[in-house]
Amino acid sequence: MAIERVRAFFAEGGIADRILEFDTSSATVELAAAAVGCEPARIAKTLSFRVGDRVALIVAAGDARIDNPKFKVQFHCKAKMLSADEAEELIGHAVGGVCPFAVNEGCDVYLDESLRRFETVFPACGSSNSAIELTCEELDRYAHPVAWVDVCKLAA
Repeated sequence: MAIERVRAFFAEGGIADRILEFDTSSATVELAAAAVGCEPARIAKTLSFRVGDRVALIVAAGDARIDNPKFKVQFHCKAKMLSADEAEELIGHAVGGVCPFAVNEGCDVYLDESLRRFETVFPACGSSNSAIELTCEELDRYAHPVAWVDVCKLAA
């Protein structure tokens, strides 16, 4: 299970005990916010895109949407999300639990600027009923991003 990979990953950092597991699904931003007890914007969703022969994982605030022109400037291609089958195969986590931790080779993590307005955010931990509360500095430390990017716009 992907959550076990993430748990082992966080055990190396000494924070596996901070993983939250829920009796209900946290597979969408709204469900995760209800499970955690926070506003949806603080859910750090991980969106997966094909960029050349690699996968770009964009971690963004729950209320952010990909801005196609910004994405094209950053990655020099049109934003094309992976299918659910492709996500699990290429990333190692199923849709609903995709996160930037303990991912397969060939995945590049990017953190979107939409997250920086929060003291803490809640990314998933590899399953559709898990999350962990991290500061942006901790997210940066554990996600090992290629870079912070600005490829989103906030929903109106």
